[in-house]
Amino acid sequence: MPNIKSQIKRDATNKAANEKNSAAKSELRTAIKKVETLAAANDKAAATEALKNATSLLDQAAQAGIISVNSANRKKGHLAKVVNAIA
Repeated sequence: MPNIKSQIKRDATNKAANEKNSAAKSELRTAIKKVETLAAANDKAAATEALKNATSLLDQAAQAGIISVNSANRKKGHLAKVVNAIA
């Protein structure tokens, strides 16, 4: 347990940021999984809509610094490739 007032405050802000970032990452994983599931089911229209949502979430997470820009671009490229492969 910290004794210094600034460290007590810092621990509180770190905990809040960790919860927010964890929730955002969880939402991202869910969106990505949804795209891949729809693509596996050969539902191109729904997969395309889910891809738009996932792309938006990836861009927001990258802009907020939750994931790196490179990671977001890599994931977007992978998802686009999966959706485009649907016949």
